Amino acid sequence: MPIRDSSPLVRPGGPGRTGGGETGRRERRAGTGPAGTGPAPRRASRTLRSERLAPYVLVAPALLIIVALRLWPLLLGVNFSFTGDGERNGTMVGLDNYLEMFQDATFQSALRNVGLLVLLLPVAVAIPGLLATFVYLRVPGHRVFRGVYFFPAVLSPVIIGAIFNLMLAFDGPLNTALAAIGAGPVDWLGDPGVAMFAVVGVHVWATFGMSLVVFLAGFATLDPALLDAARVDGASLPQIIRHVIIPGLTRTIQFVFVTTMIGMLTSMFGLLYVMTSGGPEGSTYLPEYYVWIQQGQMNRPALASAASTVLFLVMLVVGLMQISVLRRSGRED
Repeated sequence: MPIRDSSPLVRPGGPGRTGGGETGRRERRAGTGPAGTGPAPRRASRTLRSERLAPYVLVAPALLIIVALRLWPLLLGVNFSFTGDGERNGTMVGLDNYLEMFQDATFQSALRNVGLLVLLLPVAVAIPGLLATFVYLRVPGHRVFRGVYFFPAVLSPVIIGAIFNLMLAFDGPLNTALAAIGAGPVDWLGDPGVAMFAVVGVHVWATFGMSLVVFLAGFATLDPALLDAARVDGASLPQIIRHVIIPGLTRTIQFVFVTTMIGMLTSMFGLLYVMTSGGPEGSTYLPEYYVWIQQGQMNRPALASAASTVLFLVMLVVGLMQISVLRRSGRED
């Protein structure tokens, strides 16, 4: 007699087949079946899209504020600079404002002073950099120096200008001290060849505290092992600064260069107004002071807009050049 197989019959689609029966249907509904075609992949895809969009959503409010309060007014100002003043108010005049401005001896003096600021910029950056280095290396009294160095940054430019008007007066304390050592008095604010240097020096003294804080933040990212290794090898302080500190703070130096230059071009109005009022003979004019004169005293808003546009372009070009030069020097080091 033939022998029958007593094992249970497994039918296609039955419970003994993977994916079949009630168990397979539950797996497919839950998305956990072997095919993986349920809701789980769709949820993972939605999560991935949300993660990709999250940075843009978070940055969007800041971008909207910049566009609404910075870029849009900038574009309006550029457009306004091509219109006329006075009887030609609102009329497109092309480049007439720019041609008139570049023929103005006062604006030419302001541009020459911008070139002077660019030449003095390394000094304005080196001073807080060196002081931050001494504080970082914990010279005696470094905690006191840290507070003293930052103190001028909290003073108003008007107050600082008033103080140095007294200090730098022809019969003031500084000239009295020079006379005591046999040096002749200097007309710090009345000599056209000296006044701009005096104002820039006061500005550097008043603002280097912020750059000092930025440098100290950069030192926090510097590897102390490199300094220890340099000391063990017998490196002097100038060698440590040149071969260890400067290469390690390249990004910080770039940032301080750009922000210091922007500050010199856009934050000296208070000092100029209080100390020299653009004199003597227009020798201390800067573009921002020229803008204020044309807008506030000459009632030439279109010409002031043209000067503002030129100032923006000067800052953009100088900033890009500084970043390019510093990056190139960083790669060479």
